[in-house]
Amino acid sequence: MGGTRYDMDARFDRAKKAGYASKSASEIFTQNAKRKAHESMNPHGISFRESRDSAVHPNSVPIILGLDVTGSMGHIPYDLIQEGLPKLMGGIIQGGVPDPALLFLGIGDHECDGYPLQVGQFESGDEELDMWLTRTYIESGGGGNAGESYLLAWYFAAFHTRTDAFEKRNQKGLLFTVGDEPCLKTLPASAIREIMGTGQQTFKHTELLAEAQKKYEVFHISVLHSGQAVNADKGWKDLLGQNCLSIEDYRDVPKVIKDVVCSKFKDSFTKTDLKGLDNIQMY
Repeated sequence: MGGTRYDMDARFDRAKKAGYASKSASEIFTQNAKRKAHESMNPHGISFRESRDSAVHPNSVPIILGLDVTGSMGHIPYDLIQEGLPKLMGGIIQGGVPDPALLFLGIGDHECDGYPLQVGQFESGDEELDMWLTRTYIESGGGGNAGESYLLAWYFAAFHTRTDAFEKRNQKGLLFTVGDEPCLKTLPASAIREIMGTGQQTFKHTELLAEAQKKYEVFHISVLHSGQAVNADKGWKDLLGQNCLSIEDYRDVPKVIKDVVCSKFKDSFTKTDLKGLDNIQMY
């Protein structure tokens, strides 16, 4: 994957034709009407998602974005498809990181939801990223338990991704989860088998975090839109320290991610790598 470029003009034209600015979330995210995850995003049986270098992107930068799609957070994918995603990708590229490869995950609650994990592909092109984002099923579930399954993002990143950045350059990718709840503390082997098709070990959330941190710098964007979210934020800060990034306005998600990516990687590329970035225009 990742053999295409993010074309802002093409994305603008396609978004206009698709009516992203005017259509409702249910009109754009068509899996909602079907009340099930898209077959291509079902993680059952997946061995690996891979971020590989290519002639177009010789220095791929793997970025995983795990979006909470439970009831209180389903508006964020909608904002991303309307205007947030081009701001994110355009901002990263214009900020001096020419080869981002972005993988979407849909995160729910493995104790309550029918589809607690949905998985896209690492992509760099505007059309492909829109496709995976709009295929996401906004299940709007979750439950009255102790949190959501953000640890599934860590599990998948640790055991089911491969990247040239890490294997060739010993360079960690970036993993972001976005949400307003605490992280569930245990991922049972039974849940892993149900979701992935295989799994013999039960993990604590701290164990999965440590595994993911071997290949990724792990962040959580804590959206403080309720008193409950503020309380959850305290736990995230205890867990991740400065890698817990707290925001009050969910529309800041693209800027927060862009700032982190650019601060980590923009000095890694030569002038040859960055040639042509001045042609990237934001809208």
